[in-house]
Amino acid sequence: MDGRSRTERAVGAVLGSAVGDALGAPFEFGPEGAFSARFPAPGHGGEMCGGGGWDPGEATDDTQMAVLVAESLLECDGLQLPDMFRRFRRWAAADPKDIGLQTEAVLSSGDPWDLAAALHFQSSQRGAGNGALMRAAPSSVYFARAGRDATMDAARRISALTHGDRAAWEGTAVLHELARVALEGHDPLDVVEETLGYVHADHRERYAVVLSPGWHPDLATEFNGAVWPCLGSAVWALRTTSSYEDAVRAAIDLGGDTDTVAAVTGGLAGAVYGSGAIPEHWSAALHVPLPGFGGRVLRAAELGELARRLDRGGG
Repeated sequence: MDGRSRTERAVGAVLGSAVGDALGAPFEFGPEGAFSARFPAPGHGGEMCGGGGWDPGEATDDTQMAVLVAESLLECDGLQLPDMFRRFRRWAAADPKDIGLQTEAVLSSGDPWDLAAALHFQSSQRGAGNGALMRAAPSSVYFARAGRDATMDAARRISALTHGDRAAWEGTAVLHELARVALEGHDPLDVVEETLGYVHADHRERYAVVLSPGWHPDLATEFNGAVWPCLGSAVWALRTTSSYEDAVRAAIDLGGDTDTVAAVTGGLAGAVYGSGAIPEHWSAALHVPLPGFGGRVLRAAELGELARRLDRGGG
């Protein structure tokens, strides 16, 4: 245990994920090392640069969906999957700037909340993207006090709203558990091997590969828009750095799906290092539009308040 409070860690998880998302968005699908090539020295400012259709500090669909998860949990006083799905569908219908292909197909299908993802997976056989992983920071905070089994179960059920492949469920469950351990003030890297024991047997071996200490993102067999290398890259970034800022920089420098890899990394690193470790010149520019919800735009202070409420709410 260290001196950071649980509240600081909870805010760190939610805010850290959003900051990583906004920071990584302009570099999406770019080459490796692009972030450090442009901003070689940490701490100089200007990194919330915008670009690629994003304003400086603007969060993407990753954080927009995360906010919908958070507000559903808080307003329904727990996990009400039909409500969460309705919020997702309302948002998707409002033409957000970005939305994952799988997620869009499921939310626009017109199928019921409890069948839409499964039916899409049956027909497409594609459902192992990182779109459930990217929005998991709020639910990881909300369910952490309920313990390992409850938080992993909730992760699976929320993932299944949009992703029919169990691979996406299991990866999100692992992320929930690692965040839970970090929120308790312990090192999540110490429990990776133990957590693998709670992964569905059909998926355990594949996650064991990408979460092993010897794995590097260059060894990925899929683009990091898939759930396995995305989670593996976030754990690698945490393992090979010693600060929030360095972890997120390392994640973005991997290239590819930079907003989501940085969002997942930022959520985990924020839970480890606390909100005080997130550079203020990054969080100051952060803003999260919510298409379909009356023109609302959330900023860092509102995300922090959401995080504090989520931390109180789920045990």
